[in-house]
Amino acid sequence: MSELPVNIAQITCGAEYSGIQNEIAMAAETVGGQMFYPDVALKDVKRAYKDFGLLVKSPDLKLAIARAHAVVEGRIEADGIFIASCFRCAEAAIVRTELRRYIVENSRIPVVSYSFNERTGSSTLLTRLEALTTIARRRNLMARRVQVGITMGVDSGSSTTKCIIMQDNEIIGTGWRPTTEVIKSTDEVVALALEESGLKLSDIEAIGTTGYGRFLIGKHMNADLVQEELTVNSKGAVYLANAQKGFATVIDIGGMDNKAISVNDGIPSSFTMGGICAGASGRFLEMTAKRLDVDITELGALSMKSEGGEDVPMNSYCIVFGTQSLVNALAAGYKREDVAAAACHSVAQQVYEQQLQEVEIKEPVIMVGGSSLIQGLVRAMGRMLNTEVVVPHHSQYIGATGGALLGSGFIDKKKEE
Repeated sequence: MSELPVNIAQITCGAEYSGIQNEIAMAAETVGGQMFYPDVALKDVKRAYKDFGLLVKSPDLKLAIARAHAVVEGRIEADGIFIASCFRCAEAAIVRTELRRYIVENSRIPVVSYSFNERTGSSTLLTRLEALTTIARRRNLMARRVQVGITMGVDSGSSTTKCIIMQDNEIIGTGWRPTTEVIKSTDEVVALALEESGLKLSDIEAIGTTGYGRFLIGKHMNADLVQEELTVNSKGAVYLANAQKGFATVIDIGGMDNKAISVNDGIPSSFTMGGICAGASGRFLEMTAKRLDVDITELGALSMKSEGGEDVPMNSYCIVFGTQSLVNALAAGYKREDVAAAACHSVAQQVYEQQLQEVEIKEPVIMVGGSSLIQGLVRAMGRMLNTEVVVPHHSQYIGATGGALLGSGFIDKKKEE
């Protein structure tokens, strides 16, 4: 029996004018979502605009405020909320941020916020809407705090492939390899994790996959769960940081994109992902390490020898110009450790400006993924947010851990069948 569509309230400004409305609808339909505009009357628009207290000129933004009010007040039912506006409009950006905050603080409805342009396609929106529909459908599964049985999680990322084996809420096996050939890398990390755990593949009761190669390895391993990274990473992060109760903020600076997730009781309430350029991702730090002639695993220790490197001129908004900045800084006589710290500071600053404005920052702030092992980046992010950033043990296995945790929910279902 096919699942019922997830009803997603669309609260946008400019989607029709920019020509991306069809792209939004296509992305939603692909993941089993159904977009709809909350129906409000003129009196609702006037009342909501007055109550909200934010002076805006655009009639479309006033309508967006009224639609958000109608959903939050329960006059219109929605499983999830999609807020978006054109990235060129400063007024819309302010309204988008305030509406997202209002929804998170006054409801339990998951929300994703996004700024689009006329070139935004359905493929760009797919992961965000997939996460939104997942949260709506699997809230009970995501709320589970204890893993049972023997489960495996595999994360086929853009840079590395990871595997975790869990038994009765404990990690008993791990595997880690660079991603080369997706299937080959997967088989290697699974073999490593099985060897460490002392188990055979036939002992595994459920498997969850995630990452860029999740569909391919999901089919290869006959996985029970094939899931996007946003929901899986948030689940793994709060487990590893022992923060499954209450609020938390998860930051994952990946090899190709970044994720920022607000979590409440183990369930994402709002999230964002992406970035303007690879200069704001772990890829730029890999380029920095190569230029400084150190392994990426040594970049963190090198950067910690500096006081912070904020004085080194660094432009990593584009990875090409960022590399040029590295060359110029070294030619100008800056120390290698200061250049390393400057690169970390630049990436942290971009993540703060591009992603962290779209979610509620609440402590504990948890950094995960391979980049969380770069101490200079963690230090820079902590200074940016004026807080101590938590990096849990096994933080680089975040997606695989989340896959193993969520896969646990399928064991009972198998027994019932």
